Amino acid sequence: MKKLERLLNLVAAMLATELPLSRQDLRRRLPDGAYSANSESFRRTFERDKEELRSMGLPLSVEPVPGTDPPVDGYRIRPADYEADLPALTADELAALHLASNLVRLRDAPSSDPFWRLGGVLQADSPEVGAVAEVPAGEAVRQLMTATAERRIVTFEYNGRNRTVEPHSLVFTRGRWYLAGHDQVPAESRQFRVDRIAGRVSAAEAEGFARPEDPVKVNVEPAWRYGEDEPLLASLLVHPRHVPWIVDFLGEEAVQERREDGSAIVAETVRNRDAFRSFVLTFLDGAELLGPDELRTDMVTWLEALR
Repeated sequence: MKKLERLLNLVAAMLATELPLSRQDLRRRLPDGAYSANSESFRRTFERDKEELRSMGLPLSVEPVPGTDPPVDGYRIRPADYEADLPALTADELAALHLASNLVRLRDAPSSDPFWRLGGVLQADSPEVGAVAEVPAGEAVRQLMTATAERRIVTFEYNGRNRTVEPHSLVFTRGRWYLAGHDQVPAESRQFRVDRIAGRVSAAEAEGFARPEDPVKVNVEPAWRYGEDEPLLASLLVHPRHVPWIVDFLGEEAVQERREDGSAIVAETVRNRDAFRSFVLTFLDGAELLGPDELRTDMVTWLEALR
């Protein structure tokens, strides 16, 4: 079992118990293979895990196991040791967020951020835990993170329009943050690239909307499939050297025709012409936009303007 998975399970077990659990009790609650069957090896690994969790600032409580004589050390994490204004989370969710908050750093995020606070309170003498990744987190990201957790309706300007959105999910993927939720006007599910939000994000009162059973999730499919342009079905002729990659990227269902020379024609629905144009241009002379005429004319006009 990988170390991160073991730590997640260990934290979840200590969060889920109302009474302190001995080292052996915790061992029995973790999946098979979490620790070595050798007693001494298990003891050493457990001690390392325990110290690592403490170094992350997790409020690990050591108390005698009830009914043991002589007393045996027991371990648990009291959910009350986390700040009271954080959203209600299961033991598994809190364990995952705690480790994430320590292993992934939000660049320039203050210690008051909710994501940071989900990790518990670092002790003054705790060693710094080395992050395995750092992601950008500007003011808009921090506001949207809080709004998503606390169910606050947000307003912001996007593509020249004022938006009023019930935020359902905020995801960092492919180097960017994306927000997905219910756009109240025109009352439909939408996805937004956070770096394209203009100006400030304003958030209303907490618990301002009911989160649906099936919330809107961020979709990491190609950007040209999402936008406000009139949808067009584009046909793209792809050179043989690029066919394996584009089929893997778009899926076999995108292939309209395979030719004898190894080239292929793929079809894609385009709702963001700028994004699709950028995609086509990455192939240089390895792809040709066949149609429709409207999309092809847009491409030619754009290229001629560069001369």
